[in-house]
Amino acid sequence: MEQKQQEEKESLNLFKSTQTIIQQALSKLGYTNEMYELLKEPIRLLTVRIPVRMDDGTVKIFTGYRSQHNDAVGPTKGGVRFHPEVDEEEVKALSIWMSLKCGITNLPYGGGKGGIICDPRNMSFRELESLSRGYVRAISQIVGPSKDIPAPDVYTNSQIMAWMMDEYSRLREFDSPGFITGKPIVLGGSQGRETATARGVTICIEEAVKKIGKVLPGARVVIQGFGNAGSYLAKFMHDAGAKVVAVSDVYGGIYDPNGLDINYLLDRRDSFGTFSQLFKNTITNQELLELECDILVPAAISNQITAQNAANFKAPIVVEAANGPTTLEATKILTERGVILVPDILASAGGVTVSYFEWVQNNQGYYWTEEEVDEKLKKVMVGSFETIYQTAKTHQVDMRLAAYMVGIRKVAEASRFRGWV
Repeated sequence: MEQKQQEEKESLNLFKSTQTIIQQALSKLGYTNEMYELLKEPIRLLTVRIPVRMDDGTVKIFTGYRSQHNDAVGPTKGGVRFHPEVDEEEVKALSIWMSLKCGITNLPYGGGKGGIICDPRNMSFRELESLSRGYVRAISQIVGPSKDIPAPDVYTNSQIMAWMMDEYSRLREFDSPGFITGKPIVLGGSQGRETATARGVTICIEEAVKKIGKVLPGARVVIQGFGNAGSYLAKFMHDAGAKVVAVSDVYGGIYDPNGLDINYLLDRRDSFGTFSQLFKNTITNQELLELECDILVPAAISNQITAQNAANFKAPIVVEAANGPTTLEATKILTERGVILVPDILASAGGVTVSYFEWVQNNQGYYWTEEEVDEKLKKVMVGSFETIYQTAKTHQVDMRLAAYMVGIRKVAEASRFRGWV
């Protein structure tokens, strides 16, 4: 029993659990331990301190990070999050996940990730701009259009990307739209970028539903989280004829077995995706996850489905739109029960795929329509889903391990060809 508790505790640590699955994936693929030693940690991690003069006249020092997992395939790529709970281990784990996402979708990138410990909900527009520009100045030596390309993440958006691009362009003394993705359209952003993560999740849901011989119209969908991914996903599900019966924000959720008025919620939510304060009869996030439904989408935070509660879940399909919502033990429990679990590094790969499209458009100076972007994204996501589904079947492993095997293979092969291992 003690060993079981220890395993569960370790899998709650995103970085440790990521290393565990990478080791299993490399072993299944026949790589040596030297390859694991190379890929288990980022090749580069920069910690920076950013002074910002606050609106009250005081100077506050913020801590930021930029992690670059591996650049054997090409420049590293990954978001920057502004959040009070950012820490070094989380940023390292997320940069490894970006390598895996790029491998799964066959993009010419390695993984990167950045973060600043702050709470943007309690900061003014001017303070956020100072922090964004200060971060770019601090990391400018290791980033760039052919080195490491940042993007939006938790609590960052196109405005923050615009400030960062402007600061980098000032430092380099030439316009550098390809330095960063997720920018406003007028500054070289791509059509379809804002909705890309949710659209990628939607494509994965459509493919998973086909695998069990069902259809999306009329299916009951539960979504935990109503930020960028969760809110757009709710709209896409609603528009596809599915019945979104429950959604939640950080404070709680609402449930209606007949389906919710998604357009009303989209109109009434605030900029951080909260809406539950408008309702009296709310349910907890835990109650929401255990509701009767056909498709469950955790789109909020990590470690929501654990060994303690996995047996209570009723959905035959779980599609992870959040980072790390299911622990390794819970993955085993759900897979043994026959649940199709579409892992985060596949389901949420739409964001980095359209970021790649944006970078390509910036580099060539030619921009695509939203229809072209959506068509290209669908081709990538459907192909990636099928590859991972078949890998899981062939090797008789769960879809998470299959995704890691597909994702890590590209960076391992690139490292091998370069003669690093």
